[in-house]
Amino acid sequence: MNTKMKIRVAGTFAALLFAGVAVAGQGPVVNIGDKFPNLREAQEHIVAAYNKLDQAQAANHNELGGHASKAKEYLVKADAEIREAANTAKAEGH
Repeated sequence: MNTKMKIRVAGTFAALLFAGVAVAGQGPVVNIGDKFPNLREAQEHIVAAYNKLDQAQAANHNELGGHASKAKEYLVKADAEIREAANTAKAEGH
């Protein structure tokens, strides 16, 4: 296995681990620097969407059939994937 492949495998594992931890109780975070402005902006939108879902749940007394919670899980996973994209770009010298 070459070095790039090892980095990708390790990064994917880390992203999945992070996603599992994040889904367990933490929301998405903006943790990509200015080097990748488009990815950072995507993270900002995910955080904003997650916060809006929190507000919707509160306004509706968490009676949304579990759909808002499921959407929040997907947002946490998307956040981790975007972080992984930045890690991959960084590892490849971009």
